[in-house]
Amino acid sequence: MTKLNKLKILFLLTIGSVTAQSQQLNWPVLKTYDQDHIQKIKMPIGGIGTGTISFTGRGSLEDWEIMNRPAKGFNPTLENRGPVKQKGPFFAIYVEDGQGKKQTRLLEGPPDESSYEGPWGAYSNQHGLPRFSKAIFKTAYPFGQVFLSDESLPVEVVVGAFNPLIPGNIDDSSIPMAIVNYKVKNTSDKSVTISIAGSIQNFIGFDGTRGKTIKNVNNIRELNGVKGIHYTTEGVDPESEQWGTMSFVSLNNGETSYRTAWQEMKSRWDKKRLDFWDDFSADGILEKRENKSANAPMGSIAVKNTLKPGEERNFQFLISWHFPNRQTWDKPGFQKHIKATVGNYYTTKYTDSWDVILKTLPRLNTLEDNTKTFVNALIKSDFPKEIKESALFNLAHLRTQLAFRIKSGHLLGWEGLFDTYGSCFGSCTHVWNYEQTTPFLFGELAKTMRDVEFGYATDDEGLMSFRVYLPLEEGQKWGKAAADGQMGSIMKFYRDWQLSGDDDFLKKHWPKVKKSLEFCWIDGGWDANKDGVMEGSQHNTMDVEYFGPNPQMGFWYLGALKATAEMADYLGENKFAKTCRNLYKSGSKWMDDNLFNGEYYEQHIQPPMSVNNVAEALIGATGPTKGVDYTSPDYQLGKGVLVDQLVGQVFSHIVGLGYLAKEEHIKKSLESILKYNYVENMASHANFHRSYALGDESALLMAAYPGERPEKPFPYFTEVMTGFEYTAAVGMLQEGLTDDGLLCIQNIRDRYDGKKRSPFNEAEAGHHYARSMMAWAGILAVTEFQYSAVEKSMKFTSKPGTYFWSNGFSYGTIKVENKLAELMVLSGELRLESFTLNGVGTKKLNSLLIKTEETIQIKI
Repeated sequence: MTKLNKLKILFLLTIGSVTAQSQQLNWPVLKTYDQDHIQKIKMPIGGIGTGTISFTGRGSLEDWEIMNRPAKGFNPTLENRGPVKQKGPFFAIYVEDGQGKKQTRLLEGPPDESSYEGPWGAYSNQHGLPRFSKAIFKTAYPFGQVFLSDESLPVEVVVGAFNPLIPGNIDDSSIPMAIVNYKVKNTSDKSVTISIAGSIQNFIGFDGTRGKTIKNVNNIRELNGVKGIHYTTEGVDPESEQWGTMSFVSLNNGETSYRTAWQEMKSRWDKKRLDFWDDFSADGILEKRENKSANAPMGSIAVKNTLKPGEERNFQFLISWHFPNRQTWDKPGFQKHIKATVGNYYTTKYTDSWDVILKTLPRLNTLEDNTKTFVNALIKSDFPKEIKESALFNLAHLRTQLAFRIKSGHLLGWEGLFDTYGSCFGSCTHVWNYEQTTPFLFGELAKTMRDVEFGYATDDEGLMSFRVYLPLEEGQKWGKAAADGQMGSIMKFYRDWQLSGDDDFLKKHWPKVKKSLEFCWIDGGWDANKDGVMEGSQHNTMDVEYFGPNPQMGFWYLGALKATAEMADYLGENKFAKTCRNLYKSGSKWMDDNLFNGEYYEQHIQPPMSVNNVAEALIGATGPTKGVDYTSPDYQLGKGVLVDQLVGQVFSHIVGLGYLAKEEHIKKSLESILKYNYVENMASHANFHRSYALGDESALLMAAYPGERPEKPFPYFTEVMTGFEYTAAVGMLQEGLTDDGLLCIQNIRDRYDGKKRSPFNEAEAGHHYARSMMAWAGILAVTEFQYSAVEKSMKFTSKPGTYFWSNGFSYGTIKVENKLAELMVLSGELRLESFTLNGVGTKKLNSLLIKTEETIQIKI
């Protein structure tokens, strides 16, 4: 492990050095799930933009989503006859004890009892094979460990899987690989012989839904100490999305045996698996088989060793992949008629899957240590456990098929994922507005999303298509704007400029940023009378148009005005900055005077008597409009208490723009959200749409109506969705309503408990929904962290403790005690002109540069 540079710069009156120590640690653990809470656990272990494989709470590898598309439930199982189809990838262990007794087990815990009943009996992967009787799952993402034991076996096994994850280091966090470990301990007083075997089919050409395997080939490779099977194809179209390579490598000493194919099937009854099991169970060594007719041959590796009494040994395997031909969005009903290959950025870094192994292997220990350094820094911080869990576990979404990087390096994303295709295409602005994980961990990736929004999705009139087409040259063809999406994108641009300090980035996109705000003021627009209040037809994340002033759009607009004024001032456009500030002031006052009802902000429905068809098209109505009675529109908020009515305010605090309305009104509104929207027991609640909370679970409703309710409110008003709950909870934390905010976050995590739902898959319109990555803002709220690379300033809480921080380009820890802050950079570098402990004071630092593994002490 790379040890910390023993230099610490003491910034008081003098500068000195202090020794810092680091040592090898076991994998970090934030949370443990007992056997009753493991069956729904599926932890993604792919890199950013590479696809993923899920590591389950039982220790198996499932959901092989590596070919550019979602593939939930896909456990490659091809060329099987008969009703028992689930024969996907698996690992097994052969054990011979000191008295000659032989046993073979899957390296997995018990299957989910809910999978016992099906039309052909049980349907879980490898359901009929023996396995360990006990399993416990421990994790701190991206590390997962399953502790397996069985009273009838003389060994205990810890199955571990991860993929490197280092904030600020995009390439090291974007490796198309699953790293799997089997730590075996001899628990007996005699030597035991063991063998570990893994089997993975060559399914190149078939992604679980599309394509076909044709003449696939497995070859054994042993080169420079690397031993494994390389999976290729001689028949799949090299231009297809499912074409590529895979590799399966053993890094272990011991007697190694292989199969590049399983037994050829000569009857209608499939006995290949029986042949494998009998062969492996005989002595732990695999005999070779030939199967010249297989289009999808199985590949197996076994490693045999002897363990002395009490001895413990780790066995490591690597699985890599390389599928370069990603195509455009293909969700049915959206961009289905436009087909083009946009590629994958990760495949430009490697020639094939074996090259992934060769380039990663020399750095594997360093990558693991750097990942442990990050995770330990976060989980050992002095902020509440529910904050750590929600932020870290939702980070997993970024490493699924939710997000991808096309060949140009731009990051794009679906809203969520259905089982076999993406949910709602186009990096939807009004959904990704909420996401705070990418900018504070991988700032350069966030900037590419802004480049898409303002460089490709915004036209010369300032209309930003809230969904972007691919290829990016077609980006504006969606042609519809969303009020919240567009205003939020301006605030995101301001945030990412502040975090990066990249003035070229600002100057390049400023004309379109400015134009996108001016779009509010067009004839028939959101603020056509230019009074700082949105009144027009406002398409938004509720998938409807709001008519009339409302807090959700209103606060996004106020935040965008304030952010734009700051950027205009910086660029010397003082007149435009003054216009924005004047509109902000008048709009803020109007909302406080008119929309705040004494408890919360409400909507004033102002239905237009007629609709300008041109303006309507520009503003972004997405549903049918003919025959609609616009004098009494349906699907409005009205006098309801909206769970995320203050989302623009939450964002404003995150980026340091302060209050957008009266402080006392903001706090009161958050108190009212808890008062009216909180349901202690969902069994008593009537929900008429999708259910993400049920039974005795507690949650925040999308909207509540303590008084008058529209006959047909916006469609999701009875639902529960975690991204919106996090938004309200973060607002509570920002306003000092700490217990309330933590309660709301804990309720979410209690629902995703491993028994009912996976802790790594908060859903909304699909799996791994992007909005839930708002959870990262919980860390920002409790630490009061704000950073500006433009001003070279950092602000932090003065509450005593040790805390994690990250700004998208570097990360580290801060230890706060009295008026002293000890600031450590663990990765990257940090230049500061000033450092502030909130409520204590500010220290000028004269452009101090802090490099990786350096620490300074700052006395205020």
